[in-house]
Amino acid sequence: MSAAIAAAALVAAALSGSAAAADDAQGKAAAGPELVQNGDFESGATAPWWWTENTPAAVVDGRLCADVPAGTANPWDAIIGQDALPLTAGETYALTYTATATTPVTITTNVQQAAEPYTQYFTSADQLTDEPQTFEQTFTASTDDDVAQLAFQIGGSDDAYTFCVDDISLTGGAEIPPYDPDTGSPVRVNQVGYLTEGPKKGVYVTAAADGRTWTLNDADGAEVATGTTTPAGEDASSAQTVQTFDFGDVTTPGEGYTVTIGDDTSEPFAIGDDVFGSLRTDALQYFYANRSGIAIDGDLIGDAYARPAGHLNVAPNTGDDDVPCVDDSCDYTLDAAGGWYDAGDQGKYVVNGGIATAQLLSAYERTRYAGNTRDGALGDGALRVPERGNGTPDILDEARWELEFLLSMQVPAGEELAGMAHHKLHDAQWTALPTQPQDDDQPRELHPPSTAATLNLAAAAAQGARLFEDFDADFADKLLASARTAYEAALAHPDIYAPATDSVGGGAYNDNDVTDEFYWAAAELYLTTGENTYRDAVLDSPLDPGDVFPADGFSWGSTAALGALDLATVPSGLTDGQLADVRGLVTDAADGYAEDAAACAYGVPYAPKGGAYVWGSNSQVLNNAVVLATAADLTGEAKYRDAVLGAVNYVLGDNPMNQSYVTGHGSRFSQNQHNRIFANELDPDLPHPPDGSMAGGPDSGLEDPTAEAKLQGCAPAMCYIDDIQSFSTNEVAINWNAPLAWIASYADDLGASGTAAGQ
Repeated sequence: MSAAIAAAALVAAALSGSAAAADDAQGKAAAGPELVQNGDFESGATAPWWWTENTPAAVVDGRLCADVPAGTANPWDAIIGQDALPLTAGETYALTYTATATTPVTITTNVQQAAEPYTQYFTSADQLTDEPQTFEQTFTASTDDDVAQLAFQIGGSDDAYTFCVDDISLTGGAEIPPYDPDTGSPVRVNQVGYLTEGPKKGVYVTAAADGRTWTLNDADGAEVATGTTTPAGEDASSAQTVQTFDFGDVTTPGEGYTVTIGDDTSEPFAIGDDVFGSLRTDALQYFYANRSGIAIDGDLIGDAYARPAGHLNVAPNTGDDDVPCVDDSCDYTLDAAGGWYDAGDQGKYVVNGGIATAQLLSAYERTRYAGNTRDGALGDGALRVPERGNGTPDILDEARWELEFLLSMQVPAGEELAGMAHHKLHDAQWTALPTQPQDDDQPRELHPPSTAATLNLAAAAAQGARLFEDFDADFADKLLASARTAYEAALAHPDIYAPATDSVGGGAYNDNDVTDEFYWAAAELYLTTGENTYRDAVLDSPLDPGDVFPADGFSWGSTAALGALDLATVPSGLTDGQLADVRGLVTDAADGYAEDAAACAYGVPYAPKGGAYVWGSNSQVLNNAVVLATAADLTGEAKYRDAVLGAVNYVLGDNPMNQSYVTGHGSRFSQNQHNRIFANELDPDLPHPPDGSMAGGPDSGLEDPTAEAKLQGCAPAMCYIDDIQSFSTNEVAINWNAPLAWIASYADDLGASGTAAGQ
C-alpha cells in the first residue's frame, strides 16, 4: 500500500456522517435490483472493479482508493471502472456514490458504452475535496446495453492526489425528480436595462387571477412609478401563469431600478441611451477570444484569457498549417491556420464560419445605409484587437481573420474538385473537457468538400470584397476572385453533400438542400459586381419565396435570408419592382415575427413549430430580430422595433428562466457554457467564458445526457441548464454570438439616434 493511500485512511472517520446519507440514497434507489457488484467494499476485495495501469488502487478502511499521478492530460487518462452493467432502454436508473480527493479536483463520472464510440448514457462533472460528498444522480437509458460501463474518469490534474470512493450503487426503477429550477424572483425584467425612449415591459409569474400593484423604485428605494399588472393567462412556452406590466412612460435615466410586486422584487436594471454599448463591444470581442493560430493577448482582453497560439504545429499540436485529408481522401495538404474556433470544440467549419462572418460584415454594412447609427461604434479602435489603429474598422479586421481561413479551405487549382471548399477541419477524435488549444494532441484532418461549404465561401467572400474595397483593394480583389471561382465550382458540382454520419471529432453540419446557399451566394455576387448573370440566378432561383425566411428563423442550414436582407438594403441595379418584391419578403416575414412577439407574454419573436425549442434557440430568436430590425430600418414602423427589443429583453433576463443568457450582462447570467477553453466549472484555474458570450438556450429535445438526466418534464422555454456538460442547451458558438453582436449594435444605435421612441 502506498503512503498516499495509507494517508487516505485518516479521513475515513469523517465518512460516518456521510454513510447515513449514502444509506438513505441507496434506500431510495432500491426499487430495482442492484447492478453494481461490490459497491461497499466491505469484504476488502476489489474485484470486479478495474483501473488504468497508472492508477494503482486498493481497499482502505472500506473504501476503494487510488493514487492518481500528476500531469495527466485528459480525464480518461486515469480511470476506475466496472463493466458488464445491463441497461434497458427507457428504464430510469439511480446512481449514488460517496467520494473524496486529497486535492480539490473535478472528476467526470460516466455511465457509457464500454467500447468505442463510448456513447454516454449519463455524465456528470463532480467537484471533490477531502470532505466526503455523496452524489445522487438519475438518468434514463437511451438504448439497450447489456455490457455498459461505469467509469470514474479521474485524470486531467496537474497535481498528484488520492481518490477514494465508496457506497456505489446503480439500480433501476428510479423516479426522475420533478424538474424545479431555481428561477429567482417571479418579477422578470431585462436585467441590463431599457432605452430611455423605448418600450419598457416585464412579466410577473403568479397563480393570481387578478392584477397586482407594481411599483418602480430607483436605486435609493424611492417610488418612481406604479401601476397594475395585466393578467395574461398561461404562457405556452413555459406553462407558467403570468401577468405583464408596462412602465414605458418612465424616461428618467438611471442605474439600479427595480420593480416590486407584493413581496417580490426584480433584478436591478438601468434606463438610458447607452445601456447596450458594452453588450455590443463584448459580443464582438468574443470572436478575438476564440481566434485560432494566434496568441491571445491578455493586455487586450484580460490576463485570465491570455493563452499561447493554438494549432500552429508546436508540440503537442500537429497544427493547422499542413493539414491532410481524412482517410487519405486527397493527395495534398492545406495551410488552414487561423480562423475562429467554432463552438465548444476547437473545430473550424466553413458553413458555420460563413454565416458568422456574414453577420459581422452585415453589422458593419448596415452603418453605411441605415442612417441612424452611433458614430465610431464600429470603427477603427472600437474593439480590443491586435489590428486596432490600422485604419480599417475593427469589426472588418475581425471578420478578415475568418475570411482568410475560408479562403484557405478552397481546393487548389489542378485538383479534381478545384475551387470547391472543404467542409470542415477538426480533430481526429473528440478531445476532453477542458482542453486548451495549445495542448490539443489530436491529429487535425480536412474533411471532403461540399457544395454548401463552397457556396458559403462564395457568399461571404463576395460580401467581404465590396466592404474591403475602401480599405485593402488587393484583399478585396482576392476575395472576389475566390468567390467567383467557388460559385462556378458549385455550379459544376451542385450536389456534393456532407454526410450526417461524419461526426467523430467534430460536428457533421450536414445539409442536403443548397438552393438557399445558391440564392445567397448569387445575391452577394450580384451586389458586389452588378453582373446580370448573378442577378438572374437570384430572380430565377427555384427557392420558394416562402422558404427565404423560415417561420422558426434562418440559420447556418437556411441562409437565403442573408441574401434577401442584403438585396433589400444594399444599393444595386434592381428595378423598382424587383426591389419592392424583395423588400416585401422582408416585411412579410417581419410581420409574422412581430405577431409572434405580440402574442407572447414575454414578447419574444419566436414561435417554433409545435412549440418545440431547438438547439441554439437563442440564435433563432435573434436571427428573427435581425429580420425585424431590417424591416424597421426600411419602414420606420415601431411594431418591428418593439419586437426587436422584446428579443433583447428575452435573452437578457425577461424570460421564463429569469436568466440572462449572456455572460457578464445582468445579475443572473450564464457562466458555465460548454467550452473546452473557458471551463472554470471543471477547472477553477481556467476562466469562465468572457463577457458577451451567449449560451445556446433552451432545447426541448434534451439532446445531451445532462439535459436528458436533469431536465425531464421541462416546458420548452425552460429546457435549459447552466452546466458545462449540457452542450445542447448551454454551448457557445460563433454563429450564435454573431446575431447577438448584430442586434446589440442595432439596439445601441437606437439609443444614440433617438429612434427608440414610438412612431
